[in-house]
Amino acid sequence: MADRLTGGDSSLLRRINAAVTLRALRNGRSVTLTQLVGDTGLSRPTVEGVIEGLMESGLVAEVEHPRTTSRQPGTRQRGRPARWFRFRAEAGHVLGIEIGVHGLRVVVADLTGKVLGSHAKDVAETLDAEERLCTVRSTVAEVLKKTGVSRDHLWAVAVGTPGIVDRDGTIRLGTAMPGWTGLDLGARLRRSFSCPVLIENDANLAAIAEHWQGAAVGKGDVVFVMAGLSPGAGSLINGRLHRGFGGAAGEIGALHLLGQEATPERLLSTTGKPLDPLDEAAVARVLRLAREGDEVAQVATDRFLRRLVHDVAALVLALDPELVVVGGWAAGLDGVLEPLREQLALYCLRAPEVAPASLGEEVVAMGALRVALDHVEEQLFAVDPPGSGAR
Repeated sequence: MADRLTGGDSSLLRRINAAVTLRALRNGRSVTLTQLVGDTGLSRPTVEGVIEGLMESGLVAEVEHPRTTSRQPGTRQRGRPARWFRFRAEAGHVLGIEIGVHGLRVVVADLTGKVLGSHAKDVAETLDAEERLCTVRSTVAEVLKKTGVSRDHLWAVAVGTPGIVDRDGTIRLGTAMPGWTGLDLGARLRRSFSCPVLIENDANLAAIAEHWQGAAVGKGDVVFVMAGLSPGAGSLINGRLHRGFGGAAGEIGALHLLGQEATPERLLSTTGKPLDPLDEAAVARVLRLAREGDEVAQVATDRFLRRLVHDVAALVLALDPELVVVGGWAAGLDGVLEPLREQLALYCLRAPEVAPASLGEEVVAMGALRVALDHVEEQLFAVDPPGSGAR
């Protein structure tokens, strides 16, 4: 990637100049050489030299601007025509992948984050790890074929999954899917790609996505709550993800264990027996009965909401976020936000703003896409020589 940026030139000054010029081009607009000189503060000869190197590396292209092509026939060009350049967003691509309990989703984008295509596929909850990974690979192949993107053109892939994920991509604890705990997901998926593969917890990615282009845009301290039967959360502090020492920050679904309270499968039970199977269809049935006035179902739903409030309050008390974004399938519960607001006001010293997630079912995959883009940009804008160990 460093060679893509500098054309092989190991000069620190050249790398700095190239990074500055690329940043000026990253918004996708076509700009003139004169504009680049003004935007970067570099001299014209320096910008010309950097641009030539970036064109050789394939990151920048010279374009014919509409102002030139629309000139009336017979009119004369005054002075030397301006040279126009643009960042080649199509020079590479990134993938965002969600591996969920009941479904998979793959999103592909260019280097500006423009989504070129996506595909979702339902899977059985009981699918073992090998079958699930095989389905991931086939879904990726399907999306790449549909968008015409070559696998060799992928610069980074990021993957979201439930569970506690360490920095190398191993699932330290993942009880939601068979064979997931202990799986070195990063190593397994890196066999399928020639670019970096990054693995992250799904709630963390959802927080990143909502901060990027959802309900948390412009907010610094944010908690995203993945409000399922065993809720998880992702937290941003000053706009940066807080993973915790071992990647377990935000695992509020384990709080019930402290008091040995009802397990998730008993929480919404209307029969005194655990919900079996414990899936969204069973939960939806209980919630529907509650809305229809079934008293037993209403009690079960109240237990669920009370647990959710307690779990979120613990995180709010610890982090004092500006905003709590509620997502996951439970975000669709009628009236879940207002009780959450009211109860947080009672439990917390300062109640945060509470808002529904805005990115829907693609939130985890979009967060993965953002992480992949961040990785690419770190490489594009790096000024340290390869192997220096700078971070």
